[in-house]
Amino acid sequence: MPRLSEVIAALDALWPPSRAEQWDAVGTVCGDPDAEVTRVLFAVDPVQEIADEAVELGADLIITHHPLYLRGTTTVEAGTFKGRVVHTLIKNDIALHVAHTNADTAAPGVSDALAGALDLRITGPLVPDPSDPEGRRGLGRICELDHPETLREFAARAAAWLPPTAQGIRVAGDPDMPVRRVAVSGGSGDSLFEQVRAAGVDVFLTADLRHHPVSEAREQSRPLALVDAAHWATEWPWCEQAAAQLDAISERHGWGLRTHVSRTVTDPWTAHAPSVTPPSISGAPN
Repeated sequence: MPRLSEVIAALDALWPPSRAEQWDAVGTVCGDPDAEVTRVLFAVDPVQEIADEAVELGADLIITHHPLYLRGTTTVEAGTFKGRVVHTLIKNDIALHVAHTNADTAAPGVSDALAGALDLRITGPLVPDPSDPEGRRGLGRICELDHPETLREFAARAAAWLPPTAQGIRVAGDPDMPVRRVAVSGGSGDSLFEQVRAAGVDVFLTADLRHHPVSEAREQSRPLALVDAAHWATEWPWCEQAAAQLDAISERHGWGLRTHVSRTVTDPWTAHAPSVTPPSISGAPN
């Protein structure tokens, strides 16, 4: 069985910490470098449900996409929800490792997994990494459909093939417009509208879209169709991709690791109530 330090070295080769954004908090949060690793759990969020799942599974290591302490802390007291996660992990000899923005821009990375989940053909990164001579790394991906479909059909594709959430899929644009070229970016993507427009795509699929950026994007001379999925749903496919990458490393080294991908939905939204159209806006009470 490999030691934790050996597994972490392999993970850092996949997603070098040096490629994370300066504001990010990636790497190993807790764990004994000399401890043996036999079972690994992949998840999006390092929340208590995932820690409890790891305990029940008998995992030695959790690998998450989101950091536990993105902005730092002065305490890991068990009365705080993040401190409780740390206590659970340490008491049960479970390590925690985070690959966040360094996994976003990797090749393959988070957006490759998202494109794969939607059966899209990738043509290149949306925001290329200038340090990559092969032109494969970078933020987001530009993709093509094998056959054109309407925006309505593309949204239905996302709803059917991404993990289900309370939010579902939101769409901005003419449902009957034809779609062939697509940009995708796992996680929050409304800061990328300029690059998306420059790419000349028909639709942009991402998460966490806000009113004002969407309104401005829709008012341009060439309106951009937008598909908004839940943040968790756009990043969960990376867990399966990352687990497969670690499986390949384990097989190459003869480690015999057993990897698992959590199916626990840690999206924070729990219910969705469809709007009911009032008889008339003007008749609404003052």
